[in-house]
Amino acid sequence: MTVHSVPIATSSGRMKPLARLPIFVALDARRAVLAGGGAAAAWKAELLSAAGARVEVYAEDVSDELRAIAADPSRGSISLHARAWTAQDMKGAAVAVGAFEEDADAAAFAQAARAAGVPVNVIDKPAFCDFAFGAVVNRSPLVIGISTDGAAPVFAQAIRAKLETLLPKGFAVWAAAAQSWRSAVGASGLTFAARRRFWQLFARHAVVHAEREPVQADFDRLLAEVRGGWPAAEEGAVTIVDVGPGDPDLLTLRAVRTLHAADIILFDDRVSRAALDFARREARKLLVGKAGFGPECSEDDIDALMAGLARQGKRVVRLKGGDAAAAAVEGDGLLNSTGAPRSSADHSEAAA
Repeated sequence: MTVHSVPIATSSGRMKPLARLPIFVALDARRAVLAGGGAAAAWKAELLSAAGARVEVYAEDVSDELRAIAADPSRGSISLHARAWTAQDMKGAAVAVGAFEEDADAAAFAQAARAAGVPVNVIDKPAFCDFAFGAVVNRSPLVIGISTDGAAPVFAQAIRAKLETLLPKGFAVWAAAAQSWRSAVGASGLTFAARRRFWQLFARHAVVHAEREPVQADFDRLLAEVRGGWPAAEEGAVTIVDVGPGDPDLLTLRAVRTLHAADIILFDDRVSRAALDFARREARKLLVGKAGFGPECSEDDIDALMAGLARQGKRVVRLKGGDAAAAAVEGDGLLNSTGAPRSSADHSEAAA
């Protein structure tokens, strides 16, 4: 007698301890104090200006690099003061940043800032910092900060470079669209639950269509779907992703982005759990079988489950492990006209 198992839902678990709390500070038109005139200070001046701060630089010697940035700031103004900083300069500042070689100078600066109630950062001296600058992935208004708590800044930069390749440039315009549409959604008369549903649909739509710019028709379609007057904003889809021998680094960019967009992920014990880390925390993860002699879901049951979920408008990803030489992802993953999910033989993409 054949024994079949049923899919088992897995949870993402509780939040683990954080070395630092990642927060994003609004600095538009607010004053930032910067002490130092070298290359490190120049980069911080550019970063603060990009965030909209009015940067006040205090340094007896100012590098040519900093002068060039001050002459053509990214966003907020940069003013150069050819003198050392004083405690009075801290008054009314939103943040204070210092670049010092000596610990005694760093300690004095940090003490003066804290006495004025100003959060302080001393470059490359975490012992004197209230906050840290991380490596930045800029898809503004979508901004991602990466921190190693000062342990390995170069490692943070390597992670930033990897994320830059994973995140489409188009995310910036979709995030800007969300910003411009927020007031219209708020004035639409939708309930709180319906507004939340709108933004869930928006997020899924943006991930799938990141290669193009949003248009008013996108907003109208999503709003109509929430109000029940339009077909589903996104068709359900099934995508088969072969993770090969188990190394998640072999996944193609397309496979990773497919996992990012998934609502539900089906996997078996031949799949490395590390591959699941590419999925959204909100995605449901269903274990549909295991290797060895234990019970496992039949392929017919899995196919029926995927087809049923796709008919509900869900984006389903089936992760398959095995002995493949490289990871692959099936083509568009849409259902066939019969309603059955396409098999891995329909479309495949070899790993680059």
